[in-house]
Formats: sequence, structure tokens, C-alpha cells
Amino acid sequence: MKRARRCSTPQCSLTACVALLLAAQTSVAHAWSLEITSGARRLFLHVGDGALSGQQGTLNGPAGTSGIVNTVQVSPSVNELLSGAALTMTSNSTQSVSLYGGGNITCPTPERQVMIGAGYRRNNGSGNAVLTVTSPSNLINLATGDTIPITQISWTVSAANSNVPGVIPAGTFTAGTQTLATVSANTYIENCHTFIYANSAVRAQGTYTGRVTYTLTSP
Repeated sequence: MKRARRCSTPQCSLTACVALLLAAQTSVAHAWSLEITSGARRLFLHVGDGALSGQQGTLNGPAGTSGIVNTVQVSPSVNELLSGAALTMTSNSTQSVSLYGGGNITCPTPERQVMIGAGYRRNNGSGNAVLTVTSPSNLINLATGDTIPITQISWTVSAANSNVPGVIPAGTFTAGTQTLATVSANTYIENCHTFIYANSAVRAQGTYTGRVTYTLTSP
């Protein structure tokens, strides 16, 4: 996943990625839907490791990207593959503290979670920013050409029953672009995602990879 990004052009669009490689338990975590101080139009998007958005609630950090692409993966044993049971994927992310700037812990165990957040700041006018994710049709074993449908990968979210409005929901990659959430003006949303491999069929041995891209766009 690319790290935190910001932009402040009139038509703004940001992207961030996660690499999927085909385990663990989800810990208690939090979800946030927080207010941002109004100002010149700006988007802030992070997936996995990232840099703070700036002073708390302002999205006033420097524009640009910090560039890292984090990876989630699972390396099942033969017995796990044959069991047909879903397998939780691990992450190489180290981001546990919210990038909103308040110092709150969002993902207590980042090795098993991926923090995803999006913020939209503006002075006036109407319209929301839209968070989407784009995924390939398959994970691919580059050595053999074998594939695993991307629909085998889903994610759960922290604080699923917390009644926090507007946070990013759980779901399954469907190939192509799917809308995850809308972000109201002067709002920042953030929660933790835990990725799961469905393991619904026995696959040929090998390493299967793919990349999904998250995009935040404002009108």
C-alpha cells in the first residue's frame, strides 16, 4: 500500500495500493468519523503505513506521497489448504496510531490489520469525496500462469457494530472498481481492515500476487 497522500488542486484524486500475496486473529480496535477544520480544498488518503495528516483535525501536512506499498499475505500449510477453512492474512504494516493527528490508537495489532483512512477538507459548497477500490480479476502465479479469483479475498473491519457513521464497511473484492464510502466535507474517516482468504478450493502450489488500488476523489 502506498503511504499517506495529500493533494490540493481544484480537481483532486489520490490513489494508494495494497499488494496481495496469497494469519491471525483480529484484536479490539476503533473506527473514527471526525470533524476537520474547514479550509482550502484538500484530500488526504492513507492505506497502511503513512505520515501524519498534520496538526490534529486540519489536514495541513505537506502535499505529496510517502510512497511505500505494504503487503498482506497468507502462507497456508497443506493441512490448512485441505481444510477449506477461511484463512486470515497478515500484514507488514506497522501503523497503529491514527493519522488524524490526535495520537489515538486505531489498529492495536498492525501485523494483523491495515489502517485505511480518508479525509476531505473544503471551505464551502456541496458534494462529497468518494473512496473507491480497484482490483484485478485474479491473483496470478507468474511462474505458471495459474490464477486465484480476486473474489476469494474479503475484509472485515474494526468496530463493525460501533454505530460510527460513515466509516469504511467490510466487503469482498469483486474485480474492477467498487465504491467503499463517501466522505462528507470537513470529515475524516478511519478504521482497520483485516483481510481474509476464502480458501474454497485447493490451488496449485506457488506464489500468487496482485495489487489493489484505493482512490479518493472530490468533485
